[in-house]
Amino acid sequence: MKGRRTSLQAILLDMMLPRLDGLSVLKRWRQEQIQTPVVILSARDAMAEIVRGLDAGADDYITKPFALDVLLARVRAAGRRSETQLAQLDLLSFEDLTLHCATLELQRGQRRVQLTRTEFAILERLMRRPRAIVSRESLLEHSRGSEGEITEASLYVFISGLRIKIAQPGETQLLHTVRGLGYTLRAGAA
Repeated sequence: MKGRRTSLQAILLDMMLPRLDGLSVLKRWRQEQIQTPVVILSARDAMAEIVRGLDAGADDYITKPFALDVLLARVRAAGRRSETQLAQLDLLSFEDLTLHCATLELQRGQRRVQLTRTEFAILERLMRRPRAIVSRESLLEHSRGSEGEITEASLYVFISGLRIKIAQPGETQLLHTVRGLGYTLRAGAA
């Protein structure tokens, strides 16, 4: 559920909901890392209310009454911003590695490398946290469902395969083991 995107272009969120106020809903979505743009609709037009909504993670705040054409234009604008952000999220880089999330393809300099789904899932997790130590448990959890059940033993095999694909003879190894803790992407020795 973390980092989840919906297929929606944007969400219109009214602040006056029957059970839970819109601000609480928005905060929960952002805590769950739901990235879909949110446009708040509200009769509350005080500057402090607008600031609270935007600070809680809204992409825009429209006060009632509003012109329908303006609302639609602002929703389209929020959707365009989200498409640009999504395109940026689809391309991860570290040193001379580039991971194309849409095609599951890795590029090292000019060299293109095809990855399995599990290799992709592991490398994606590492590339989203470069230089950080990513635990084996985190990699196992992130890789589940990509090509069947992943075990610690098979994780080791996938890591070994990734090392071979990432660093051909003469290239610097970027994927390192941190004994007892997990794995990391670093330019030098771990």
